[in-house]
Amino acid sequence: MRSFNRRSFIVNTALAGLGAGLLHSLPSLGRSPLRTETGKRIGIIGLDTSHSEVFTKAINGGGPEMKGYKVIAAYPHGSKDIPAALKMKPGIIEAVKANGVEIVDSIEELIKKVDVVLLETIDGRPHFEQALPVMQAGKRMFIDKPIAASLDDVKKIFATSKKYDAPVFSSSALRFDGNVQKVVSGSIGKVLGADVYTPAEIESNHMDMAWYAIHGIEMLFTVMGPGCKTVTRVYNDGVDFVTGVWEDGRVGSVRGIRNGASNIAGTAFGESGISPLGPFSSYSPLIAEIIGFFETGKPPVSEKETMEIFSFIKAADLSRKRNGSPVSLSNVQLLK
Repeated sequence: MRSFNRRSFIVNTALAGLGAGLLHSLPSLGRSPLRTETGKRIGIIGLDTSHSEVFTKAINGGGPEMKGYKVIAAYPHGSKDIPAALKMKPGIIEAVKANGVEIVDSIEELIKKVDVVLLETIDGRPHFEQALPVMQAGKRMFIDKPIAASLDDVKKIFATSKKYDAPVFSSSALRFDGNVQKVVSGSIGKVLGADVYTPAEIESNHMDMAWYAIHGIEMLFTVMGPGCKTVTRVYNDGVDFVTGVWEDGRVGSVRGIRNGASNIAGTAFGESGISPLGPFSSYSPLIAEIIGFFETGKPPVSEKETMEIFSFIKAADLSRKRNGSPVSLSNVQLLK
């Protein structure tokens, strides 16, 4: 069985998508920490994912669209036991330092230096623990996917965000793909259904579809909207096929691929046309949404939709355990 490497699959495309000219013409910032105006200082938690490198280069090397924001400090530690994350961390640390980012020894130290936070730790398990002091400080925060490893932790993050009036949001870059957003804007009329496909590598400490297949699931929910009623999953070692039935009878599907050729893309079926979704091309639209969120405090993805996405993922896990029987999302959302 082929194993999809998160870094090799996405980062090469991402760097190209951000623009070879941009990333290869950045000034050499050396190791001198950046300085930027109060209110625009970004901190990163977790340097064990390619996103930390890509986002830093795009923001610190960007133009007016970055609205003066700069990544100025980072706390490097994230996953403690995911081999691929631990292997890439030293290289990511050096790449981020080369863009003028100061490496700090604790999240508490980071919070004192910055105004907003990118929680980039690749492992969803420590997200609540790492997010808690940021929320207690009332700082706006983007939490990279998966927002958490379990549905319970997703609930805890949103409850704590409300308690401390500290807005958060989480999203895959595929939500803001150009083709996806055309469909959202009405290019094919009302969406009657959608089929997506995505790599679906499984990490044993996370809900199955949360670790990587969430890219495709986010794309599905972006065009279908909330309102999924039941989920059914067919599973074998090389592939998943997950079907959701919406309350109004519409049907959406996710093919999760672990063997053979793969990409992140799909098709939306509408009243007046059929449209491609994806494939992944760039992180730039997501980064622009993050910067906008830091400016306004208004999340571009609602808590309700993120909660439904993770209820969908939990329901898919339960359906697998029940040999493919349909699982109701309303029952999943009540689980403790």
